[in-house]
Amino acid sequence: MSKLLPKPLATTELGLIDPLLSQSGSCWSADYQGLTLKTALQPIYSISHKRVVGYEALVRAFDNDRARVLPLHLFQLPRDAAENLLLDRLCRYLHLQNYAAFNDPVNWLFLNVSPRVVANGRQCDSFFGQLLEHTGLPPHRVVIEIVEQPTDDATLLQEAVNYYQHLGCLTAIDDFGAGHSNFERIWNLSPDIVKLDRSLLIRATGDAKARHILNGIVSLLHQSGCLVLLEGVETRDQAMIAVDAGVDFVQGFYFCHPTTELPTLSRGASEITAVLADYKSHKRLDQDPTTQLIPHFSDFFLRSIQLLNEGAPLARACQDLLAQPAVSRCYLMDINGIQRERTAVAAAPENLQDPRFLPLENTENADWFRQNYLKQAVAQPNILQASAPYLSVTGAHMCITLSLAFKRGERLQVLCCDLLANQVDRLGQRPLTAQNGRL
Repeated sequence: MSKLLPKPLATTELGLIDPLLSQSGSCWSADYQGLTLKTALQPIYSISHKRVVGYEALVRAFDNDRARVLPLHLFQLPRDAAENLLLDRLCRYLHLQNYAAFNDPVNWLFLNVSPRVVANGRQCDSFFGQLLEHTGLPPHRVVIEIVEQPTDDATLLQEAVNYYQHLGCLTAIDDFGAGHSNFERIWNLSPDIVKLDRSLLIRATGDAKARHILNGIVSLLHQSGCLVLLEGVETRDQAMIAVDAGVDFVQGFYFCHPTTELPTLSRGASEITAVLADYKSHKRLDQDPTTQLIPHFSDFFLRSIQLLNEGAPLARACQDLLAQPAVSRCYLMDINGIQRERTAVAAAPENLQDPRFLPLENTENADWFRQNYLKQAVAQPNILQASAPYLSVTGAHMCITLSLAFKRGERLQVLCCDLLANQVDRLGQRPLTAQNGRL
């Protein structure tokens, strides 16, 4: 390896660290306590753009025999805060030098900041700004990642974020969702990007409820003004979950492994294109409850409404409707959302009220004005509407509501029918007949 002289250094601190760096060809390495440190980059992809928009810089350590040393062991080497600060700065200097030579004039570089450095409050000096100036990398192309973990001093953490934002860098909260996460920190720090911890993805892979929660977290983060990155994507199924959750960026082995061979790093995004095509194909088959529900239930609703207008009580008028798979209950309300009668409940065993939610069973005179299915029905009378799945307050289960506004006498009323979301796939098991649902 040959040591190349950089341009004149701006500070003594840079001057102390600079001798630890060496350059061979276009790649830089660093010496630290007998180990050789190298930069590994892993691409970060925008799903919508279908291309790389950044790279996370990761340190890789090797001993004298070129054997890999785990990052955990590397970061256990510093004996005090000063040595930890030195290692943190050395890694950042190394990554910036390598990225400056990477020949990518547009995309972001994601840099981790040691949690110990943040906790000690030593990051809020002029070092990093001078480092950016020395390496020639514009601050707006750097994303500073701060690990989402408890800190002894929230003020110091806020000062650190303010420092990097003042420089013109973007900031990211890393590992959000790893057990101690809270939205208060997101609101206080106002990061540009939030990186979701892989544990959320693992839970969502095998648990439909966790998948809904993941989607909700992404939505809340977007409403907080943050872009969202899901890391740790390792399989096609997980990539599909990421697309469905609405995250902006993805990162993981499924797309590309980190590599220290920077000149050979692939910058393509063929997997993103393939995943999006697969996702669209699945969504065309199952993109909207109305696709299967409206044709199936239209005649049943018309029959129920005819009987209601003839004076039949609700339970009798909706008898055929209540006999359909997945149907749990039917109820009537006025255009203000007030339910004037008791609910008619299906007799199927799965529709029995859970005794734990007995206080919610009686919905007579309940006010459903806030529900979108009421607004949809009133806005388009005589057209059957289907809601997206939501959590029903009548039993704490996921529910889809069909609603239809119709004239009953001189007044507009709305007939509603709740379906158990987890039973909707049973609809194809019982065909419609001329005697069951036709006017």
